[in-house]
Amino acid sequence: MNSFAHYFNRDLSWLSFNYRVLQEANNSKVPLFERIRFLSIFSSNLDEFFRVRMRSLQAITQLSVNEELSSTVFSSEEELLKEVQHTIIKQQEEFGLLLTQKILPELQQQSIHLYYKEDLSDIDKPFISEYFFSRILSFLQPEQLTPEHKGKIQLTDNVLYFILAFSTSAQPEKISYSLLNIPHSSLPRFFKITHPNADTHILFLDDIIREYLPQIFPNQTIYGCYCVKVNQNADIDIADEFSGEIDKQIAKMLEDRQASFPTRFLFDESMPTSLQQFLADYFVLNPQEMIAGGRYHNLKDLSSLPLAEQAHLNYPPQLPLHHKDIDWNQSIFTSIEQGDRLLHFPYQSYNYVLRFFNEAAIDPTVEQIMITLYRIASDSFIANALISAAKNGKKVTVFVELKARFDEANNLKWAKKMQAAGIHLVYSIPSMKVHAKIALVKRKASAIQTQCYGLLATGNFNESTARFYTDHALLTCHEGIMSELDTLFTYLQSREQPVNQSFSFQHLLVAPFNLQNKFESLIDQEIANHQAGLPARITIKLNNLQERHMIDKLYEASKAGVPVDLIVRGICCLIPQQKNISPTITVRRIVDRYLEHARVFIFHNNGQPQTFLGSADWMNRNIHRRVEVCFPLYNPTLQSEIQQIIQLQLADNQQACSIDQYMKMHPISNSQLPIQAQQAIYSFLKEAQQPVPADID
Repeated sequence: MNSFAHYFNRDLSWLSFNYRVLQEANNSKVPLFERIRFLSIFSSNLDEFFRVRMRSLQAITQLSVNEELSSTVFSSEEELLKEVQHTIIKQQEEFGLLLTQKILPELQQQSIHLYYKEDLSDIDKPFISEYFFSRILSFLQPEQLTPEHKGKIQLTDNVLYFILAFSTSAQPEKISYSLLNIPHSSLPRFFKITHPNADTHILFLDDIIREYLPQIFPNQTIYGCYCVKVNQNADIDIADEFSGEIDKQIAKMLEDRQASFPTRFLFDESMPTSLQQFLADYFVLNPQEMIAGGRYHNLKDLSSLPLAEQAHLNYPPQLPLHHKDIDWNQSIFTSIEQGDRLLHFPYQSYNYVLRFFNEAAIDPTVEQIMITLYRIASDSFIANALISAAKNGKKVTVFVELKARFDEANNLKWAKKMQAAGIHLVYSIPSMKVHAKIALVKRKASAIQTQCYGLLATGNFNESTARFYTDHALLTCHEGIMSELDTLFTYLQSREQPVNQSFSFQHLLVAPFNLQNKFESLIDQEIANHQAGLPARITIKLNNLQERHMIDKLYEASKAGVPVDLIVRGICCLIPQQKNISPTITVRRIVDRYLEHARVFIFHNNGQPQTFLGSADWMNRNIHRRVEVCFPLYNPTLQSEIQQIIQLQLADNQQACSIDQYMKMHPISNSQLPIQAQQAIYSFLKEAQQPVPADID
C-alpha cells in the first residue's frame, strides 16, 4: 500500500467505526432514547471528520495533480477520495431513513411527536408564539447579502443559518438574499409542549423561526428558506496526521489557502441551483466543498431532546461500584501504601479519584501536587481541589495542554482560574502535545523522608467523561515508578524539545523517549519465544492503530506464527488475516453503552505476563509528537484482573464485530453462551464489591 493510500485507508476505517455507531441506533434491543443518542454521536463524529480530516484529504488529491505524481498514484487517490465521499453519502442516507422510518414512528407510539419536515399544528401555536416573542426574537440578527458586504460577512464554524430568498414590495421583480442566524448555542434546540391528553409535542428551534419569518421580514415576499452551515478546518496539525515528506507538501499547500478555508458547506438539498451558485460566489466556495443535506443540520443535537426523564426510554441505571480494597473510613494514602489499587471506570466509582485530590488538598503532610490536564471538565471538581490545595499552602504544579482539540477555550478558562489561585501553570510544549494522564503527590512521612503517591490513567482526569468512557487508573506508591514520574514532571516544566533530553526510564514507557523501542522489544520477545517452541501471544486494545512501523512489527510477529488479538475501536490501518502477512491477527471492535477508551497491552512472556496500561494509541502523533505514558502492572492479582476483563471483551458475541481482510465488519456469531462484555465486566467486578449509594455519585 502506498503512503497516500495508507492515510485514506485510515479515514475509511474511521468511517467504518462511525457506521458501527449508526448500526447501534438501529438495534431494537437498545432503549429508544439511547438509540437517538447513537444517532447524535454519529452526527457529531461526522462533523468532526469534516472539521479535522477532510481538508487534508482534499489537499492530497490536489497535491497529486500539482506535484505531477505518477498517473497510477493519482488514479488511486482520486478513486479513494471518491470512495470516502460515496461512503459518507451512503451513511447519511441510511441515517435519514432510520430516523424517519423507525425512530420517529416509535416515538409516536410513546405519544411523543417530534415535528420533522411538517407544518406545525394550530394547537401548538399559542405556546410557540409566546416563546418566540419573549425569547427567540432577542437573538435573531438578519443580514442582507448585498454586493458591498461580500467578503465582510463570515459564516462561523458549525453554526446554523437560514438563507432566505425574498423580494420587497418596492422592487417585487428583484430577488434578494438574507442570512439569518439560528441561535442554537443560546437557546435549546428543541421546545417541548405537553398537552392535557399527555401527548408530548417537540419542535425544532428552526421550525419555530420559520413560522414567524413574515414578522421578521415584514413587507417582503419570501420565496424560500434554506438551512446552511459551514465546517472549517479545526486547526489540525498536519504533522500529527502524516509523516515523512507528505506532511511538508500538504502543509505548504494549505498555507497557500486562506485561514477560513471551509471543508464543507452543507445546504438544504431543496435549494435552487441559482442560489447555490450565488452562495458559492459570495462565500468563495469550491464545488467539492458544497454538499447537499437535509432540511435540518447539526443533528448531533438530538441528544438534547427533552426525553431523559422518561426512564423506560433510557438504559437502566448502573450504579458505580465500590472498590473492595479501599476503605472510605481510611485515608486513601494509607490504602495505597498497603498495595497498588486498580480502578475501572465507569463500572467503579470515580469518587476515588476525586478523593485522591481532595484529600491531598487538606492533608497537612502533603507538600506538593503535580498533574497533567488534557481535557478539563467544564465544572471540574479536580481543578477546584487543586485551587484549594494551593490556597492551603501546597506547592501545586499543573501542566495544561492548550492544544487539546475542541477544548482549548475551556482549558484556558481553568488555567487562568488556577493561576490566579497561586498554582504554578505550565503550558504546551511547542510542536508537542502532552497527552499523558499522570499525577504525583509528595507527602512528608518524617523529618527526613518524603513518600510519593502516583495516579496513572488511560483516560483524562475528567469526572464528566468518566461516566461513559471505559478507562483504568492505577493508584501506586511503587518507588521506581514514583521516581520516574518525578523526573518526567521535571522535564515537562522545562518545556524543552525531547531531542534535547536523554532519560533512562526503566518502568514507564514514555513517548517520544522509549515507548516505541520498548513495545518493539516486547514484540520481538514474543517472536523469539514462539520460535523457541514456547507459548507466545500478543493482546492489545487501542482506540486507533495507524503508525506504520508498529503495524509492520505486528505483521512480523504474525508471519512468525505469534497469535495477535486486537481490539480496536476506531481507526485500524492494519489489515488482518492476509495470507503470508497477517494470518494470525484478529481485529475486533466493540460499540455499546459506554465508549471503549482504555489502552491495554498484554504480552504472554512464556506465562509471566507483561502488562501495560496507558494513554497512547499507536498513531503517528501519539508515538512521535506527543508526550504519552504507559505504565506497568506488577501486581499479579491486578494483571489477572485486567486479563479477565480483556478476555470478556474478546468473548463478546453481542456487541462486538470482527474486521476481515477487506476491512468489512461482521457480527460475532458462534455457539457460545451470549456474552455482552460491558455487562459481564460489571457483573465480574460486582461479585466482591457493592454499588455506591446513588446520592453521592
